[in-house]
Amino acid sequence: MQPTGNLFGRSSEQPRSVQIAIEALRRVIELPSGAQLRFRIGIRATVLAATLVAAAISAAPGTAVAEPGGWRAEWPRTDFSQHTVPLEEIKSGGPRKDGIPSIDTPRFERLNDGAASGWANRIGDVEPVISLTIRGDARAYPLTVLIWHEIVNDIVGGTPVTVTYCPLCNASLVFERTVENRVLDFGTTGKLRNADLVMYDRQTESWWQQFGGDAIVGVMSGKRLHLVPSRLESFGRFRQRFPNGQVLVPNNPLARNYGTNPYVGYDASGQRPFLYDGSLPDGIDPMERVIAVETRPGHHEAWSLPLLRERGTIESGDIVLRWEAGQTSALDKRTITGGRDVGNVVVQRQQGGQLSDIPYDVTFAFAFHAFRPSSPIHKATSAGPEN
Repeated sequence: MQPTGNLFGRSSEQPRSVQIAIEALRRVIELPSGAQLRFRIGIRATVLAATLVAAAISAAPGTAVAEPGGWRAEWPRTDFSQHTVPLEEIKSGGPRKDGIPSIDTPRFERLNDGAASGWANRIGDVEPVISLTIRGDARAYPLTVLIWHEIVNDIVGGTPVTVTYCPLCNASLVFERTVENRVLDFGTTGKLRNADLVMYDRQTESWWQQFGGDAIVGVMSGKRLHLVPSRLESFGRFRQRFPNGQVLVPNNPLARNYGTNPYVGYDASGQRPFLYDGSLPDGIDPMERVIAVETRPGHHEAWSLPLLRERGTIESGDIVLRWEAGQTSALDKRTITGGRDVGNVVVQRQQGGQLSDIPYDVTFAFAFHAFRPSSPIHKATSAGPEN
């Protein structure tokens, strides 16, 4: 064991949140094999990660604090007099505004009869992607890219959408980004609420909660983005379903250490969520994956992944949940393709003898509990936690 005083040591005496942040700093400092980052890009990424480490260290064993006074200087266009949640619930995650850069001009490579080429050929078949199809336009957004950017502003099948991923909650959600006939572009605030990504729109600089798509600060407060059905599935399954689909690839493959995971071990059983000080759900590990579904308007339920994996299929009213093996965790090992198998989940609704995809989220139990404290989590009784 290295001494605790060594910042890059893996001492068991270090709070886990500090270890996760240190691992993130380690990953952005490392260069891809045989590649050279431009000096400015490398320094910027290192400074951002160092800020994350500082935030984690200052937050442990407590949490980062809200700083609405300082926010007003950084966000002069945001109307902080309008908000739907207490501002004290919003914490600094370390990076500043757009410190985690969204992808605003996404670049894609098209599959050829299911075969990937170019940069997409390096994506493993078991690696997770957010898959989306609108009016025959099928696209895959690999978490190996999104883990570094968290937001992609895109137009799919003629519909403006924002594709989002919050690593700290493992929340992957897709929204239409048109509100009251106005197309919005989203970026990252660098803030968290219940450890979940807080986005902002560049048109009004209102702040939006990724978990539910609700505007929580600014002139848009009270508005909600429309959730679009999508899947979190393995790249191999996407290739089989859409052999001529498109795959998101980095605009600059050397800008980040794509393919690696800066949150090694974050989703391990027994760990506490990063920068979260709320209550934890009863009878389930807070980092256990659950499948969150709005089963009817305003009514939310979640099923633990071990329960669904144990049964294979669960039917609840007209909702059908299915699990199959073959997808890795993006938050487990150093490389995403080397993560443990957490499997693929499909959630559909039965209508007139037909099954159609509906929105769902494979998130952590603590996150579902934080945002839906009165909603049930159906848990496995005989199976242990997923880890």
